[in-house]
Amino acid sequence: MAGTNTQATAKVQGRRKEVVGEVVANRMQKTIVVKVTRKKAHPFYGRVVARNKKFYAHDEKNEAHVGDVVRIEETRPLSKLKRWKLKDIVRKTTLVPEAVTEVPGV
Repeated sequence: MAGTNTQATAKVQGRRKEVVGEVVANRMQKTIVVKVTRKKAHPFYGRVVARNKKFYAHDEKNEAHVGDVVRIEETRPLSKLKRWKLKDIVRKTTLVPEAVTEVPGV
């Protein structure tokens, strides 16, 4: 009986952390910078305080652009700063087309 109980409580691998944030930079190759805003009530005053943190994330296909809302997932260290990878894009940014203006007299 004791043997079946230990197998039922076998070690379960923990889930990887996931956070949702906004892409603030994508100038690097296969890397994006994601700003994650966490809101928390102040322990004494009760006022909601927003805390921002930037994460470097791996974007294999360079598919995320500035302004996109993305979900990133924790992973093994990929470089000095990169410990996250892009899981999916939650919302694409609306691209505003450039207005072509003609200069009169040219």
